Parts: sequence; C-alpha cells; structure tokens
Amino acid sequence: MSRLDIRDAFRRALDGFGQRVHLIRPGQWRLPTPCSGWDVRALINHLVSECLWAPELLSGRTVGDVGDRFDGDLLGDDAVKAYETAAQGAAQAAYADGALTAVTHLSFGDVPGEEYLSELFADALIHTWDLSHAIGVTDRLDPELVERCAEWFAGVEESYREAGAIGDHADVPEDADAQTRLLAAWGRGS
Repeated sequence: MSRLDIRDAFRRALDGFGQRVHLIRPGQWRLPTPCSGWDVRALINHLVSECLWAPELLSGRTVGDVGDRFDGDLLGDDAVKAYETAAQGAAQAAYADGALTAVTHLSFGDVPGEEYLSELFADALIHTWDLSHAIGVTDRLDPELVERCAEWFAGVEESYREAGAIGDHADVPEDADAQTRLLAAWGRGS
C-alpha cells in the first residue's frame, strides 16, 4: 500500500503534466487526444480550469459562489504560463492548513478535501498519459503515482463508470504492467 501523501502525489502529477506541456510543439495544439472531443489545447484548458477551481473549493466556496468564472478559454495567448500559474496555485491550496479535512462542495455533493484532492490527482495523472500520447512523447508515468492512483481508483471505478465519466474497462493481457492496468480501468488502451 502506498504511503505517499495525497498532496505530494497531486503536486507530482501536476509537475509531470507540466513537463509534457513544455514539450508541445507549435503545430501540436490542435492534435486530438484520447479524450473524446478534446484536442491538446482543450485538454490543457481542462487542467487549468481544475487547478483554478482547487483553491476556491478547498477554501469552502461552493460552485455557486464561483459561478462561471472558470468557463471558456482560460489559456489566452500563453497556454504554458496559464498552466504553470494555475498549477502552482492548486498545489499551494493543497498544502494549506486544513485542506485535507476541509469540506469541499462539489457539484454532486460534499466531500472531504482529501477525497477531492484524490480526484484532482488522478485526473492530472491520467491526463498526463493522454497528453503524452497525443504529442508523441514518452507516456510512461511515475510508478509510485500509478500505484497510489490505482489503490484509490479501485474503490471508485464503478461510480465513475456509472456517472459516465470514463469509458468501458479496456481489455489487457494477464501479464500487463501496473500502468497498463490502471489505464484500462480508466477506459484507455495502451
């Protein structure tokens, strides 16, 4: 069982995603990703949006309090800078006093901050693979983060699937490695 603190896992997942963002070449922003309907720019915008929401929700604000402030294009003319700034703010919010026990008011209900951070961490990690796959760079994820994510996701996978947040479980060989099994659980093929 992983003993990796969720805040550290989240920060490391954000860093890994950010490393891939820096590898995007000028002609790659409109490439499709494994996320249906999202190109590279839309995927980055999604992560920026999640990162901007984190400080708000971890401080006790509700979706209604925030409103539509984080809708639309959040990348502007410098997508890399937009990501770096948003990720830094989200990581800082994760380490704030009381963040793990704060009640976060999500669209589907209230959860402890630790659960919300687990969701954000998993999303950043899986989208790191999505981005890597789209732009053709190494798609190997940090094995410790894969282990941490797989442990958490085993308990919520069916609820994600029932909510339509992920696709069907992909088939994998019996001897598949941990990353391949995790991606399959999220509906991604290797």
